[in-house]
Amino acid sequence: MSKPADISAKSLIGLSSDKWAKWVTELSDITVTDVFSSEFQWISRQGDVLIRAFSPECGEFLIVNEVQLRYNENMPRRVRCYTSLAEEKYKLPTYPVLINILRRSKNETAIPTSYNSTLLGLRAIQDYRVINLWEVDVNIAFEQDLLSLLPFVPILKGGEDESAIRQALNIIRRDQDLGQLETVLAFFATFVLESAVVREIMRWDMAVLRESPWYEEILSEGEVRGKIQGKLEGKLESIGTALAAKFGAPGLELIPRISPVTREEELDVILRQVILTNSLEEIRQFILNLKAQS
Repeated sequence: MSKPADISAKSLIGLSSDKWAKWVTELSDITVTDVFSSEFQWISRQGDVLIRAFSPECGEFLIVNEVQLRYNENMPRRVRCYTSLAEEKYKLPTYPVLINILRRSKNETAIPTSYNSTLLGLRAIQDYRVINLWEVDVNIAFEQDLLSLLPFVPILKGGEDESAIRQALNIIRRDQDLGQLETVLAFFATFVLESAVVREIMRWDMAVLRESPWYEEILSEGEVRGKIQGKLEGKLESIGTALAAKFGAPGLELIPRISPVTREEELDVILRQVILTNSLEEIRQFILNLKAQS
């Protein structure tokens, strides 16, 4: 049985902070002196991570890491605010990086790499680097010994192969200190493999996936949207987002079958099923059975 999955972005990046810093900046001679979470109470969240680093070329500077489960349209403004706050508080130049874990849909348009606004002829510009994990070659995690990327192997480019997931799992299990990563690896494995295969690889109950912080974040999307749009509409949109992320357009074809559902509890059950199941047919059958029981 795996350990409870109290895995924040800070703890993940801290596993191999020097290698992470080299990867996101592409500087081979960089060294990390500190990894810490932001102290900006009004903006702080699990994905905000600051790295204090040094390189002969740049001197001392901050790497501003914003780790998002999925990109949303508010991110350019958020990165601009977060970067400015970090620069002002620590009096150091900053290098902002936006890391997106899952894409919203396979037809998603290019994610912007800067924030731009103009008012009365005055311009505000903030450039930042964008790293989409689904575009990152899975071999980077192994060849560069990037422990921070191991839990994300299933969603990296080429990482959907069962052998790659087993390789990541073997590395995690060789180091007792990496035990908590197993749950996160299993969670993202359900996006590319059948649940039965993941159970066989991991050798424990899939219910443990609910301990993953990203599982909770996906569920909370429905609650957040619900406050803005109405609970049922918000939950339905979260289901649509999860279906699109895992199955693309074919997944969205199930929305007409789900939209007549009017009970919040049933929508919550459907969302959990979408997250933990990698078979579209299994989800379709689950919805039919749920309707038959109503």
